[in-house]
Amino acid sequence: MTIQWFPGHMVKAKREALEKLKMVDLVIELLDARLPESSRNPLIDDIIGNKPRLIVLNKADLADKTATKEWVEYFKQDNKAQRAVSISTLNNKDVENIKRELKAMMAHKTQAMIAKGVKPRAIRLMILGIPNVGKSTLINKLMQKNRAQTGNRPGVTKGQQWLKIGGDFELLDTPGILWPKFEDQLIGQKLALTGAIKDTVFHKDDVALFALRHFMQYYPGRLQAFYKVDEKEFEGAVPDLLMELTTKLRFGEDYSRASERIIFDIRGGKLGPYTLDQVPVKLAEAGEDLAE
Repeated sequence: MTIQWFPGHMVKAKREALEKLKMVDLVIELLDARLPESSRNPLIDDIIGNKPRLIVLNKADLADKTATKEWVEYFKQDNKAQRAVSISTLNNKDVENIKRELKAMMAHKTQAMIAKGVKPRAIRLMILGIPNVGKSTLINKLMQKNRAQTGNRPGVTKGQQWLKIGGDFELLDTPGILWPKFEDQLIGQKLALTGAIKDTVFHKDDVALFALRHFMQYYPGRLQAFYKVDEKEFEGAVPDLLMELTTKLRFGEDYSRASERIIFDIRGGKLGPYTLDQVPVKLAEAGEDLAE
């Protein structure tokens, strides 16, 4: 489901997220590994504040592995999260790794309770993110076959349920849904290319032109191999390449249909895994210096 965001909706979404945050010990901020920055809410740091946070880059199987590693390090260095991991919800080991990270993050609190002679209670958490980053899928994976509602708790909004994850965690049953940075046209095109927002929001040819420009810069060999184009065809303007592909794909002069096909091919992984956001240079260089 694609949500149409208006100022009133954004105010309500922020208010609801802040209310839910009062109930939990820890937040999972879920992002799309293909666009780790573009799939973030613009006010996310203000909304979460000092609440312990695990940043999870989902759909890592669809993203550039090298870029994903750089982004995980970026989020760790930038101090916007205590920890950051990349996962594919198709991989059960990745989901188990999330549980290990959560336990490690809350170990000090658990140990403090034990020291006081108090039996540690389950860690309460919620998942927060923009639409279509895989929140519901992750919830289902975390629940596995042990899905069970623990019922309403004191101080919890009427109808709000907690889901048990083994004996260690309780997950708020409804994830917090926030809005993306859709006012930025480039970010909008990235979201459209991955299918995070409706195709009707942007012209298909604009999205295809962005995609071609990005792949020409970062993955030129894949374009050449998949569409069987010569490297010299990259020397001209991007619209010229789109028209060349329109002919090659036998769409005549219908570049709109060709654009739709190119978007379909990239979304379907036919050109391989890719990442659309680049790690900010200064922080990436700092990470390299620390490694040396």
